Amino acid sequence: MVELVDVVKRRASRDRSFELAVPRLGLRPGAAVAFVGPSGSGKSTLINLLAMTLAPDHAAAFRFTDPRTGAVEDVMALWHRRRLDALARLRGSAFGYVLQTGGLLPFLSVSANIALPQRLVGRPNPEQVAALARRLAIDKLMDERPADLSVGQRQRVAIARALAHNPVVVLADEPTASLDPVNARAVMDLFMELIATLRIALVVATHDAGLVARYGLPVIDGRVEERGTTTHAEFVARPPADAEAG
Repeated sequence: MVELVDVVKRRASRDRSFELAVPRLGLRPGAAVAFVGPSGSGKSTLINLLAMTLAPDHAAAFRFTDPRTGAVEDVMALWHRRRLDALARLRGSAFGYVLQTGGLLPFLSVSANIALPQRLVGRPNPEQVAALARRLAIDKLMDERPADLSVGQRQRVAIARALAHNPVVVLADEPTASLDPVNARAVMDLFMELIATLRIALVVATHDAGLVARYGLPVIDGRVEERGTTTHAEFVARPPADAEAG
């Protein structure tokens, strides 16, 4: 569904530069994967690349195949041609994104925030908004504004918003970092249920090794090394446990 081959993103400041390299990454419908690495390894940068909000500097291949239609999009070609409209449509219809900080619109109610992606793709579904709110225990907060919520409540609203338009890929940057253990488990249970029933692909960037182990998520490791004035980060798949043992 999503394929990256030899993707590179560079950032530079006056004295140092950062380079993120992804030799190969593939996502299938109904699959889950965790990006795990130290702060500064580029987990959020990789999430933004996948979300098509950040253009790669190089890619041998960056393709998205919509499992609903079979249509194949050459994402790198869209970036080269500056087809920002096509990228926005693809992002809006196929991807759900849970920002590390929630990213709710402060002037909208909880209900309107959750329903926003449905409005953007022209598929309003109040019943689904209500069902997600109940599942995430925010159904009593639907008329509130984000400023009136706790950090954990805002994060649960952001998760409901990411799921509201039935995306085929959900990208979650530290989705449980602001939640207590009970709500963190409820969120992950919901994600895993959706993967199983709706064949949604899930990408989680996290520091939480316990969460990764509890749900048996395959891991893409972020490894960092210093190369002169360049911090080089590379994400590679961790071998399965039995392969490591053998």
